[in-house]
Amino acid sequence: MHGNEIMNFLFPNDFHVDWSLMVVLYPYITGLVAGAFIVSSLYHVFNRDEFKPIARFALLTSLAFMLFATVPLLNHLGHPERAMSIIITPNFSSAMAGFGILYAGYLVILIIEVWLVYRVDIIESARNTTGFKRLFFKTLALGVYNTSKEALDLDRKLIKIFAAIGIPAACMLHGYVGFLFGAIKANPWWSTPLMPIIFLFSAVVSGIALLVIMYQVIMKYSGWIIDQKCLASLARWLWLFLIMTVTLEVLEIISLSYKQAEEWEIIKPLLSNQLSISFIGIQMIMGSLIPFILLMVVVILDKFLHERVRNTLTFIAALLLMMQVFAMRWNVVIGGQTFSKSMRGFKEYIPHFFEKEGVGASIIIMILPFIALTIMLKILPTFKNVFPVDTGDDNKK
Repeated sequence: MHGNEIMNFLFPNDFHVDWSLMVVLYPYITGLVAGAFIVSSLYHVFNRDEFKPIARFALLTSLAFMLFATVPLLNHLGHPERAMSIIITPNFSSAMAGFGILYAGYLVILIIEVWLVYRVDIIESARNTTGFKRLFFKTLALGVYNTSKEALDLDRKLIKIFAAIGIPAACMLHGYVGFLFGAIKANPWWSTPLMPIIFLFSAVVSGIALLVIMYQVIMKYSGWIIDQKCLASLARWLWLFLIMTVTLEVLEIISLSYKQAEEWEIIKPLLSNQLSISFIGIQMIMGSLIPFILLMVVVILDKFLHERVRNTLTFIAALLLMMQVFAMRWNVVIGGQTFSKSMRGFKEYIPHFFEKEGVGASIIIMILPFIALTIMLKILPTFKNVFPVDTGDDNKK
């Protein structure tokens, strides 16, 4: 039973945790998709020029993780080959069927926007390469080689339109995940109106945090100087969304506590005992309080800190926030299944490493988007417009 431990009274049909680590990983990956896309859209739609150095990278990151967002669910299913039925025979009264439509639509938007953003670079590669590479880029160009001023202006307009459409699509994609849990009225830990909003804001936090980490790592590895204006703006937005996310999470607990309804009798020991480490220790203290303080120092004392200190504090805060969001997903998905429907008993879920839905499988699934992103970065000149190749050594460390 995957290391489950039974405490107090449980119904005979209530021994197992049915939604495993895969169902924790699924909203975590979709959150990274939404968060990264929001950063890209801040540049393309809202003309936040400070995000220009990272806008293309954010878009590719969103696509890379989007390609593997459904893998945890497919691994969780007993018959993954039936998954396409959700698209072929849609049931509009089913929340899960709605995900299939949202996912497919958002993926199409992402692919089109990426193609438009990189269209000129694809055409240049098709003209300047030979052999298989030339054939590959000619195929990517889709037979469109027009790079006139009018065509480029049209590209920019279309990018803005698709990015604008993508913002509500990204919000719907991840807000719907929170809706899935919030709509389960039989579970008092899930059934709150704040659940979709909390999932959405925490998604933005994790997406921005991921970009902060990868941007610093890639710049250091490549030998380029980090754009301090871009990183400082990422830190400010990260702090803002962290404040909103934690506020909503705390308000949810306060609301449940204040009402003192029947469900509080099981939620209180759940938070103080079963989830004391993952909720209080990891999610609220290590993952919320410490990053809040670090980012507050970075934002408020920005002009007084050396850039290396500022970058390090932002990097540490981002790492802790990645952990915080994962802990939040764990506490919601697993925590909501650890108490019995009798409201009088608990079970403990500990995933094993070598099992179909265990820790090892989760690590492999999390690595896959990074492999895809690395391949995309090799093919598409993501940082070309930020650091042109022919600028000499001025931009080098």
